[in-house]
Amino acid sequence: MRAVVLEQQGQPLKSVTLPDPVPGPGQLLLQVQACGVCRTDLHLRDAEIEAGKLPVVLGHQIVGTTEGGRRVGVPWLGYTDGECRYCRSDRENLCVNARFTGSDIDGGYAELTVADERFCLPLPDELSAEQAAPLLCGGLIGYRALRFTGDATTLGLFGFGSAAHMICQVAVHQGREVYAFTRPGDERTQEFAKSLGATWAGGTDEIAPVQLDAAIIFAPAGELVPGALKLLAPGGTVVCAGIHMSDIPSFPYEDLWHERTIRSVANLTRRDGEEFIALAPKVPVRTTITKYPLEQAETALADLRAGRFEGTAVIVP
Repeated sequence: MRAVVLEQQGQPLKSVTLPDPVPGPGQLLLQVQACGVCRTDLHLRDAEIEAGKLPVVLGHQIVGTTEGGRRVGVPWLGYTDGECRYCRSDRENLCVNARFTGSDIDGGYAELTVADERFCLPLPDELSAEQAAPLLCGGLIGYRALRFTGDATTLGLFGFGSAAHMICQVAVHQGREVYAFTRPGDERTQEFAKSLGATWAGGTDEIAPVQLDAAIIFAPAGELVPGALKLLAPGGTVVCAGIHMSDIPSFPYEDLWHERTIRSVANLTRRDGEEFIALAPKVPVRTTITKYPLEQAETALADLRAGRFEGTAVIVP
C-alpha cells in the first residue's frame, strides 16, 4: 500500500510503499477514504511531543470502510486496558496504558489501516468522508472542552482553526454568544468566524466587548492563558484544549481570584465520540475543508503551520 511515514521527528514525512497491514483479533482492516490533518500531527512531526513509536504513519481522524462496506471513524484514542483506576471510574481518556492512533498505532496517512473495533465510531450516512473526518478529533476534543465550560453564556474561542470552527457552530446552536480571537490583523479568519455565527471577532490583542463566562484556548500559545483570564467574569473558566502548549507566563493572583479556574483537556472517551457524532448532524456542523492527495501530506502540515487555510485539511488517498 501507499503510505506517508514519519521516520524521524523534526524531519519531513516520506512517501513509501509498505506491506498491506494484517488485522489481528478484534481489529478491522479499513480502506482509508479520508484522514483529517490535526495540529497534533504537526506537533509530532515537529518533535514538540514524543511519538509513541518510529517510524509511524500519522493521522488519527480516519474515515474508513471495512471489507463488508461498513463505514467507521477512527479517533485519537485507539486502545485502553479497561482495568486501571481511570478506566474503572469512567475516565478512560486518562488510562495509564492508553495507545493513540497515529502515534503508538499506525494511522490514516495511508491507503489501508487497521484499528481496534471497540474504538471505532459508527458514522451517519449523511456525512461525506471528507466532511466527517474533522469531527473525529478537532470536533471531539472541542466538544469535550465545550462541556467543561458548563452553562457559560458568553464564550471566547482563542485560535479559530479546525476545532474552533466546528465548536463555534455547536455553541451558537446551544444559544451561546461566541467571541472569536484570531491572530492580530487576521481579518479573513475573523470574517470566517462571523459567518459561522460568532457575535464578535477580533485579534488576541483586542478586548471583547463583554466579560466572558468561559474561554477555550485551541492555539498552542501559553501566553494566551493570562490574557484570557483577564477577560473572565467571576467564576469563569479557561479551558486549555490542546495536547501541547508553550509555557504559560506568570500572572498576578488577582486575575485568578473570584473563583476563576484554569483547566486542561486530555484526549477523549468513546462516550464523547458517540455523543458528538450524534449531535453534529442535528446542528448541523458544517466542516470547512481543504483536500490534499496522500503524497502532499507534508505540504498540508506546512500549510497548517502557516495558517494558509480555513477549517481543516483532509488527506484523501
